[in-house]
Amino acid sequence: MKRRDFLKRMGSTTAAMAFAGCAGVAGERRRSPAKRWNILWLISEDTSPDLGCYGNPIVKTPNFDKLAADGALFTNAFCTAPVCSAVRSGFMTGMYQTSIGAHQHRSHRKDGYTLPEPVRVITHYFREAGYFTCNCAGLNYKRRGKTDWNFAPKEKAFDGTDWSQRGEGQPFFAQMNFSLTHRDFKRDKENPINPDKVTVPPYYPDHPVSRRDWADYLESLQVLDRQIGTVLKRLEDEGLADNTIVMYFGDHGRPHVRGKQWLYEGGIHIPMIVRWPGHIKPGTVVDDLVSSVDFAPTFLSLASIEPPKHLQGQIFLGPRRKKREYIVAARDRCDGTVDRIRCVRTKRYKYIRNFMPERPYTQFNGYKKHQYPMLTLMEVLHKQGKLTADQARFMAAGRPEEELYDLSKDAHELHNLAADPKHKVLLTKSRMRLNEWIKKTGDHGETPEDPKSVAYWQDNMEKSFEQRMAKRNLPADISPEDYLKWWERKLLD
Repeated sequence: MKRRDFLKRMGSTTAAMAFAGCAGVAGERRRSPAKRWNILWLISEDTSPDLGCYGNPIVKTPNFDKLAADGALFTNAFCTAPVCSAVRSGFMTGMYQTSIGAHQHRSHRKDGYTLPEPVRVITHYFREAGYFTCNCAGLNYKRRGKTDWNFAPKEKAFDGTDWSQRGEGQPFFAQMNFSLTHRDFKRDKENPINPDKVTVPPYYPDHPVSRRDWADYLESLQVLDRQIGTVLKRLEDEGLADNTIVMYFGDHGRPHVRGKQWLYEGGIHIPMIVRWPGHIKPGTVVDDLVSSVDFAPTFLSLASIEPPKHLQGQIFLGPRRKKREYIVAARDRCDGTVDRIRCVRTKRYKYIRNFMPERPYTQFNGYKKHQYPMLTLMEVLHKQGKLTADQARFMAAGRPEEELYDLSKDAHELHNLAADPKHKVLLTKSRMRLNEWIKKTGDHGETPEDPKSVAYWQDNMEKSFEQRMAKRNLPADISPEDYLKWWERKLLD
């Protein structure tokens, strides 16, 4: 279903109506310190807006649908980076990862890089205000949840793993991190999805492998939905639902070719639902642009904590809410795969700048080669000349320096308008916006990474890939044809 048709069916609520009577934590709704709002972030990995409440007819997600019906469904939420460590570094500091030197994926694990002053992990501010902070791995309330930041925090990031560990009457800021939609996918035995009923995007070949892989991703969303339902029921059972602001979101887009690690919609467009009892009109659909860099200042403000002035996001809920004209996202080195891409996206248009256009889309990445059957399928079909023009474009030896898409007419970003004279003014404006953002935010991507660090991560990636392939009893240099046969046995037998 196209987004505009979905909004028409649901009825897009204006911001004024959506947050009618929304006094935030001020006025007659102001709560005493002992009764401040609890805050719960439910975070799934590698997830795009493919849930039932976003209009997907073959995915069964009743708990997400209910959460959206009780709160607000955001249709234009985006992450600042299409890979976990970079985007998490951003939303946990309220800063663009490119501004704090945390933009290269897992770049500082080995050298203990710390944040520049005055940047802190946002739990620091919640803790100072009397909040208990916690982070758990999905429904395992005793296990620490994913952090995966490109820095070593200067202090303990969380007080515990579960809000049950807090003091009596103490408000909490909690994160629950769910890995179900990260590869390997978790098939849903209760509600299997027939691959024959799956429609893959036109930039993928329509093939039994691609349909099965896509169905597995959708089934993992259904398994995730049941776990989200368990958490929401727990809030109800413990009498916390009416005093807790719940936000669900994906850390970045789906783990598919042209999705994760890319600035196309599949990589940066994320699902986001917020339930704020008594403040957000149930069943609201909001199409305001929101960036993950906005999460920190927004939820600090809802907790009656003044957001530090150095934060780069803006508040999107409450009486201090502001609207965005555009969002900016960035991709840099992922594992040992070096790249630099930036994009500016308004509600209608997206501008992408490839700073390394000489590099192919499919330059080697061990994670993708090991985990993405679609990649191997496309390699084989490309050799055989069986890809369409839209599919074959991703197999090209290089990329355009600039890309411009009209998303209202081209949701799959297939028709690059950058060279179209009719869009010259828009192209120039988009260039200026990106240039201004790079300068204003101090984009560290302007400085090339230390070659020794690059070499370390490239070597690490290659060795890791060899080890993972060996566990499959496969050689690292296996031919695409033989590798596709292996995938077919794994997925289709």
